[in-house]
Amino acid sequence: MAKSKAQQHQQDVDLAPIWPDPPVESLGTTARTIPGKRYREELAKLQIELVRCQEWIKARGLKVVILFEGRDAAGKGGAIKTFTLSLNPRYARVAALPAPTERERSQWYFQRYAAHLPAAGEMVLFDRSWYNRAGVERVMGFCSAEEYQEFGRSCPEFERMLVRSGVMIVKYWFSVSDEEQERRFQARIADPTKRWKLSPMDLQSRARWVEYSVAKDEMFAQTDIKQAPWYVVNADDKKRARLNVIHHFLSLIPYEDLTPEPIVLPPRQSDRGYIRPPLADQTFVPEIF
Repeated sequence: MAKSKAQQHQQDVDLAPIWPDPPVESLGTTARTIPGKRYREELAKLQIELVRCQEWIKARGLKVVILFEGRDAAGKGGAIKTFTLSLNPRYARVAALPAPTERERSQWYFQRYAAHLPAAGEMVLFDRSWYNRAGVERVMGFCSAEEYQEFGRSCPEFERMLVRSGVMIVKYWFSVSDEEQERRFQARIADPTKRWKLSPMDLQSRARWVEYSVAKDEMFAQTDIKQAPWYVVNADDKKRARLNVIHHFLSLIPYEDLTPEPIVLPPRQSDRGYIRPPLADQTFVPEIF
């Protein structure tokens, strides 16, 4: 008997992996968050839809770029990890570029980013992107005034060129309040497993809060173009931000369900008298747990 769409959807949700409730880097009980059970249920549904969307992108040969920008400790990294949990890494990859080398600094500014753009059927998620020039490089003095002005002129044209070539660009700005960023920084200081997340640049971003605000506002004024608009994510609550970003992204692509028919496993080959070597000849990982 054929299943209804509602029955099939419920079965998909029931079979979806139950992801662990991610930590929220906030101190005390002041953080407003979505209940863990509801978060996991909604995330399971969205993960299924993301897989279907990826299948559509592969089948139609789409090229998708997603930029994750925002203040330090705004939750960009966690959102990217949540986004890619169930996706095929062969077709969905993360680009998190380190500081440019001396050679890269002599190149056309967009050159090293262009090398990571997607081919047909791929998605690339940039954990920070060419907008470093409009943010940290400008505020910290890592680029000259002329280089910054040229970026403001070139960036919209660069993105329009990508869109004309068939690349879909989705730009997210994760917005976090002064108070919430302070709580997350303090939590990282208190947790030895998270102190690596606090770099000298992070501390400077905290000290130069107003300068970064001005830089962000000017960046939006220059680069919030029709072909690739900015989408602001309220990121004071990490769980809601993750769900909202995934839901919004799915709304941008009119995908269809291309889920293949259930697979029937073939019978396993007979051993035909094959005798395996003794287990004592192998070196096993000690079973401490």
